Amino acid sequence: MQVIDWAKLQSFVAVAEHGSLSAAARASGSSQPTLSRHIATLEDEIGLRLFDRTSEGLTLTAAGAEIYANAQSMTDAANQIGLIASGRSQEVRGTVRITVSDTIAYLVMPPMLADLRLSEPQISIELVASNETHNLLKREADIAVRMFRPTQNDVITRKVGVLNMGFFASTAYLDKRGRPRRLEDALEHDFIGFDRNDSLIHGMRDSGLPVDRNFFPIRTDALFTHLALVKAGCGIGLLHRDAAEQTPGLEQVLPEAPIPALEFWLTAHVELRTSPRIRRVYDFLAERIAGLYG
Repeated sequence: MQVIDWAKLQSFVAVAEHGSLSAAARASGSSQPTLSRHIATLEDEIGLRLFDRTSEGLTLTAAGAEIYANAQSMTDAANQIGLIASGRSQEVRGTVRITVSDTIAYLVMPPMLADLRLSEPQISIELVASNETHNLLKREADIAVRMFRPTQNDVITRKVGVLNMGFFASTAYLDKRGRPRRLEDALEHDFIGFDRNDSLIHGMRDSGLPVDRNFFPIRTDALFTHLALVKAGCGIGLLHRDAAEQTPGLEQVLPEAPIPALEFWLTAHVELRTSPRIRRVYDFLAERIAGLYG
Protein backbone atom coordinates (compact mmCIF):
# COMPACT_ATOMS: atom_id res chain seq x y z
CA MET A 1 0.00 0.00 0.00
CA GLN A 2 1.29 3.42 -0.99
CA VAL A 3 2.09 5.62 2.03
CA ILE A 4 1.33 9.24 1.23
CA ASP A 5 3.41 11.97 2.82
CA TRP A 6 1.14 14.20 4.91
CA ALA A 7 2.96 17.40 3.92
CA LYS A 8 2.29 16.69 0.24
CA LEU A 9 -1.38 16.06 0.95
CA GLN A 10 -1.61 19.37 2.81
CA SER A 11 -0.08 21.15 -0.17
CA PHE A 12 -2.53 19.38 -2.47
CA VAL A 13 -5.51 20.47 -0.34
CA ALA A 14 -4.27 24.06 -0.22
CA VAL A 15 -3.90 24.29 -3.99
CA ALA A 16 -7.26 22.59 -4.57
CA GLU A 17 -8.99 25.05 -2.25
CA HIS A 18 -7.39 28.20 -3.67
CA GLY A 19 -7.18 27.28 -7.34
CA SER A 20 -3.60 28.43 -7.97
CA LEU A 21 -0.11 28.03 -6.63
CA SER A 22 0.23 31.71 -5.83
CA ALA A 23 -3.04 31.91 -3.86
CA ALA A 24 -2.25 28.68 -2.00
CA ALA A 25 1.24 29.97 -1.16
CA ARG A 26 -0.16 33.16 0.32
CA ALA A 27 -2.75 31.28 2.38
CA SER A 28 -0.50 28.50 3.64
CA GLY A 29 2.74 30.38 4.09
CA SER A 30 4.60 28.00 1.79
CA SER A 31 6.48 29.01 -1.33
CA GLN A 32 5.15 28.39 -4.84
CA PRO A 33 8.15 26.17 -5.77
CA THR A 34 7.55 24.00 -2.70
CA LEU A 35 3.86 23.59 -3.49
CA SER A 36 4.60 22.86 -7.16
CA ARG A 37 7.20 20.26 -6.19
CA HIS A 38 4.83 18.60 -3.71
CA ILE A 39 2.06 18.36 -6.29
CA ALA A 40 4.34 16.96 -8.99
CA THR A 41 5.87 14.41 -6.60
CA LEU A 42 2.45 13.36 -5.32
CA GLU A 43 1.19 12.82 -8.88
CA ASP A 44 4.24 10.72 -9.69
CA GLU A 45 3.89 8.62 -6.52
CA ILE A 46 0.22 7.74 -7.00
CA GLY A 47 0.34 7.63 -10.81
CA LEU A 48 -2.57 10.01 -11.28
CA ARG A 49 -2.96 13.51 -12.68
CA LEU A 50 -4.60 15.62 -10.01
CA PHE A 51 -4.94 19.00 -11.75
CA ASP A 52 -5.63 20.33 -15.20
CA ARG A 53 -3.41 23.33 -15.92
CA THR A 54 -5.34 26.12 -17.59
CA SER A 55 -4.75 29.77 -18.26
CA GLU A 56 -7.08 30.55 -15.35
CA GLY A 57 -5.22 28.34 -12.86
CA LEU A 58 -5.46 24.78 -11.65
CA THR A 59 -8.69 22.75 -11.64
CA LEU A 60 -9.14 19.30 -10.16
CA THR A 61 -9.40 16.29 -12.43
CA ALA A 62 -12.04 13.65 -11.65
CA ALA A 63 -9.41 11.60 -9.80
CA GLY A 64 -8.17 14.73 -8.04
CA ALA A 65 -11.69 15.63 -6.88
CA GLU A 66 -12.16 12.15 -5.38
CA ILE A 67 -8.83 12.28 -3.57
CA TYR A 68 -9.52 15.83 -2.42
CA ALA A 69 -12.74 14.76 -0.66
CA ASN A 70 -10.82 12.21 1.41
CA ALA A 71 -7.85 14.48 1.99
CA GLN A 72 -10.16 17.22 3.21
CA SER A 73 -11.65 14.84 5.77
CA MET A 74 -8.15 14.05 6.97
CA THR A 75 -7.35 17.73 7.23
CA ASP A 76 -10.52 18.43 9.18
CA ALA A 77 -9.67 15.58 11.58
CA ALA A 78 -6.15 16.94 12.02
CA ASN A 79 -7.53 20.40 12.75
CA GLN A 80 -9.94 18.95 15.31
CA ILE A 81 -7.10 17.15 17.05
CA GLY A 82 -5.25 20.43 17.19
CA LEU A 83 -8.24 22.17 18.74
CA ILE A 84 -8.59 19.44 21.36
CA ALA A 85 -4.91 19.64 22.19
CA SER A 86 -5.14 23.41 22.44
CA GLY A 87 -8.17 23.19 24.70
CA ARG A 88 -6.54 20.64 26.97
CA SER A 89 -3.51 22.86 27.40
CA GLN A 90 -5.73 25.61 28.80
CA GLU A 91 -7.26 25.74 32.25
CA VAL A 92 -10.23 23.41 32.72
CA ARG A 93 -13.06 25.40 34.26
CA GLY A 94 -16.75 25.14 35.04
CA THR A 95 -19.11 23.39 37.44
CA VAL A 96 -19.40 19.66 38.04
CA ARG A 97 -22.33 18.27 40.03
CA ILE A 98 -21.59 15.09 42.00
CA THR A 99 -24.15 12.96 43.82
CA VAL A 100 -23.14 10.55 46.58
CA SER A 101 -24.76 8.93 49.61
CA ASP A 102 -24.75 10.97 52.80
CA THR A 103 -22.18 8.67 54.40
CA ILE A 104 -19.77 8.86 51.47
CA ALA A 105 -20.29 12.63 51.29
CA TYR A 106 -19.13 12.92 54.89
CA LEU A 107 -16.60 10.12 55.09
CA VAL A 108 -14.86 10.06 51.72
CA MET A 109 -15.40 13.19 49.70
CA PRO A 110 -14.14 16.18 51.76
CA PRO A 111 -10.38 15.43 51.65
CA MET A 112 -10.63 14.45 48.00
CA LEU A 113 -12.41 17.66 47.07
CA ALA A 114 -9.90 19.70 49.04
CA ASP A 115 -7.10 18.21 46.94
CA LEU A 116 -9.11 18.67 43.75
CA ARG A 117 -9.54 22.36 44.54
CA LEU A 118 -5.79 22.76 44.89
CA SER A 119 -5.06 21.09 41.56
CA GLU A 120 -8.05 22.50 39.62
CA PRO A 121 -9.01 25.87 41.15
CA GLN A 122 -11.20 26.79 38.15
CA ILE A 123 -13.57 23.85 38.71
CA SER A 124 -16.54 24.39 41.01
CA ILE A 125 -18.17 21.40 42.68
CA GLU A 126 -21.82 20.93 43.62
CA LEU A 127 -21.94 18.00 46.07
CA VAL A 128 -25.36 16.41 46.46
CA ALA A 129 -25.44 14.26 49.61
CA SER A 130 -28.45 12.04 49.02
CA ASN A 131 -29.42 8.38 49.14
CA GLU A 132 -31.81 8.91 46.24
CA THR A 133 -30.78 7.64 42.83
CA HIS A 134 -30.35 10.75 40.71
CA ASN A 135 -30.91 10.44 36.98
CA LEU A 136 -27.76 11.29 35.06
CA LEU A 137 -29.62 11.22 31.76
CA LYS A 138 -31.84 14.07 32.97
CA ARG A 139 -28.68 15.91 34.08
CA GLU A 140 -29.66 15.85 37.75
CA ALA A 141 -25.95 15.21 38.26
CA ASP A 142 -22.83 14.96 36.11
CA ILE A 143 -21.12 12.25 38.15
CA ALA A 144 -22.56 9.75 40.62
CA VAL A 145 -20.73 7.63 43.17
CA ARG A 146 -22.91 4.56 43.57
CA MET A 147 -22.68 1.59 45.89
CA PHE A 148 -24.27 -0.64 43.27
CA ARG A 149 -23.71 -1.23 39.58
CA PRO A 150 -25.84 1.22 37.56
CA THR A 151 -28.18 -0.23 34.96
CA GLN A 152 -29.04 2.94 33.02
CA ASN A 153 -28.24 3.00 29.36
CA ASP A 154 -26.12 5.76 27.85
CA VAL A 155 -23.96 6.28 30.92
CA ILE A 156 -20.29 5.53 31.47
CA THR A 157 -19.55 3.48 34.57
CA ARG A 158 -16.48 2.03 36.22
CA LYS A 159 -15.90 -0.06 39.35
CA VAL A 160 -13.25 1.72 41.41
CA GLY A 161 -13.18 -0.08 44.76
CA VAL A 162 -15.07 -1.80 47.56
CA LEU A 163 -16.33 -0.62 50.94
CA ASN A 164 -16.22 -3.16 53.77
CA MET A 165 -19.25 -3.52 56.01
CA GLY A 166 -19.68 -4.89 59.52
CA PHE A 167 -22.15 -5.31 62.38
CA PHE A 168 -21.64 -2.79 65.17
CA ALA A 169 -23.32 -1.87 68.42
CA SER A 170 -22.62 0.59 71.20
CA THR A 171 -20.66 -0.59 74.21
CA ALA A 172 -23.56 0.55 76.43
CA TYR A 173 -26.02 -1.64 74.49
CA LEU A 174 -23.72 -4.66 74.60
CA ASP A 175 -23.09 -4.23 78.32
CA LYS A 176 -26.85 -4.44 78.90
CA ARG A 177 -27.81 -7.11 76.36
CA GLY A 178 -24.66 -9.18 76.10
CA ARG A 179 -22.29 -9.73 73.21
CA PRO A 180 -23.46 -12.17 70.55
CA ARG A 181 -20.84 -14.84 69.85
CA ARG A 182 -22.56 -16.70 67.03
CA LEU A 183 -24.78 -15.56 64.20
CA GLU A 184 -27.71 -17.47 65.77
CA ASP A 185 -27.39 -15.26 68.85
CA ALA A 186 -28.51 -12.33 66.71
CA LEU A 187 -32.12 -13.47 67.02
CA GLU A 188 -32.01 -12.46 70.69
CA HIS A 189 -30.98 -8.89 69.88
CA ASP A 190 -32.49 -5.74 68.45
CA PHE A 191 -31.29 -4.97 64.96
CA ILE A 192 -31.66 -1.69 63.12
CA GLY A 193 -32.93 -2.38 59.64
CA PHE A 194 -33.43 -0.56 56.39
CA ASP A 195 -36.75 0.77 55.18
CA ARG A 196 -36.98 0.26 51.42
CA ASN A 197 -33.66 -1.56 51.00
CA ASP A 198 -34.22 -5.28 51.65
CA SER A 199 -30.62 -6.41 51.09
CA LEU A 200 -30.04 -6.95 54.84
CA ILE A 201 -33.10 -9.20 55.08
CA HIS A 202 -31.92 -11.30 52.14
CA GLY A 203 -28.38 -11.44 53.51
CA MET A 204 -29.52 -12.69 56.91
CA ARG A 205 -31.81 -15.24 55.28
CA ASP A 206 -28.93 -16.47 53.16
CA SER A 207 -26.98 -16.96 56.39
CA GLY A 208 -29.75 -19.13 57.82
CA LEU A 209 -31.64 -16.54 59.88
CA PRO A 210 -35.36 -16.55 58.94
CA VAL A 211 -36.03 -12.83 59.41
CA ASP A 212 -38.50 -10.52 57.77
CA ARG A 213 -39.21 -6.79 57.90
CA ASN A 214 -40.89 -7.05 61.29
CA PHE A 215 -37.70 -8.45 62.83
CA PHE A 216 -36.24 -4.92 62.83
CA PRO A 217 -37.88 -2.68 65.47
CA ILE A 218 -36.34 0.46 63.92
CA ARG A 219 -35.84 0.95 60.21
CA THR A 220 -34.27 3.79 58.21
CA ASP A 221 -32.56 4.22 54.85
CA ALA A 222 -30.73 7.35 56.04
CA LEU A 223 -27.27 5.91 56.61
CA PHE A 224 -26.03 8.52 59.05
CA THR A 225 -29.26 8.24 61.02
CA HIS A 226 -28.59 4.50 61.06
CA LEU A 227 -25.18 5.20 62.56
CA ALA A 228 -26.66 7.60 65.12
CA LEU A 229 -29.23 5.00 66.19
CA VAL A 230 -26.49 2.42 66.73
CA LYS A 231 -24.45 4.93 68.72
CA ALA A 232 -27.48 5.76 70.89
CA GLY A 233 -27.87 2.12 71.88
CA CYS A 234 -30.94 1.24 69.82
CA GLY A 235 -29.47 -2.03 68.66
CA ILE A 236 -27.02 -3.70 66.29
CA GLY A 237 -26.59 -2.11 62.88
CA LEU A 238 -24.87 -2.89 59.62
CA LEU A 239 -22.42 -0.03 59.10
CA HIS A 240 -19.57 1.02 56.89
CA ARG A 241 -16.55 -0.15 58.84
CA ASP A 242 -14.58 3.03 58.21
CA ALA A 243 -17.38 5.18 59.60
CA ALA A 244 -18.05 2.89 62.56
CA GLU A 245 -14.40 2.53 63.52
CA GLN A 246 -14.05 6.31 63.59
CA THR A 247 -17.01 6.63 65.96
CA PRO A 248 -16.15 6.39 69.68
CA GLY A 249 -18.22 4.01 71.79
CA LEU A 250 -18.93 1.39 69.11
CA GLU A 251 -17.79 -2.21 68.99
CA GLN A 252 -17.84 -4.62 66.11
CA VAL A 253 -19.84 -7.79 66.72
CA LEU A 254 -20.13 -11.02 64.76
CA PRO A 255 -16.96 -10.29 62.77
CA GLU A 256 -17.17 -13.73 61.14
CA ALA A 257 -20.59 -13.03 59.63
CA PRO A 258 -20.47 -13.37 55.83
CA ILE A 259 -21.13 -9.78 54.81
CA PRO A 260 -20.45 -8.89 51.15
CA ALA A 261 -18.52 -5.69 50.59
CA LEU A 262 -20.27 -2.82 48.85
CA GLU A 263 -18.84 -1.95 45.46
CA PHE A 264 -17.87 1.59 44.52
CA TRP A 265 -19.14 2.45 41.04
CA LEU A 266 -18.25 5.77 39.45
CA THR A 267 -20.81 6.77 36.86
CA ALA A 268 -21.04 9.74 34.53
CA HIS A 269 -23.21 11.10 31.77
CA VAL A 270 -21.94 10.34 28.26
CA GLU A 271 -20.84 13.98 28.04
CA LEU A 272 -17.80 12.68 29.90
CA ARG A 273 -16.44 11.86 26.44
CA THR A 274 -16.50 15.50 25.36
CA SER A 275 -16.31 17.61 28.53
CA PRO A 276 -12.78 18.22 29.81
CA ARG A 277 -14.00 19.36 33.24
CA ILE A 278 -16.19 16.28 33.82
CA ARG A 279 -13.44 13.98 32.56
CA ARG A 280 -10.93 15.64 34.89
CA VAL A 281 -13.12 15.23 37.98
CA TYR A 282 -14.13 11.68 37.00
CA ASP A 283 -10.52 10.58 36.55
CA PHE A 284 -9.47 12.32 39.75
CA LEU A 285 -12.15 10.60 41.83
CA ALA A 286 -11.48 7.23 40.20
CA GLU A 287 -7.80 7.45 41.08
CA ARG A 288 -8.38 8.57 44.66
CA ILE A 289 -11.16 6.11 45.48
CA ALA A 290 -9.20 3.24 43.95
CA GLY A 291 -6.17 4.28 46.01
CA LEU A 292 -8.17 4.10 49.25
CA TYR A 293 -10.62 1.30 48.57
CA GLY A 294 -9.32 -0.56 45.54
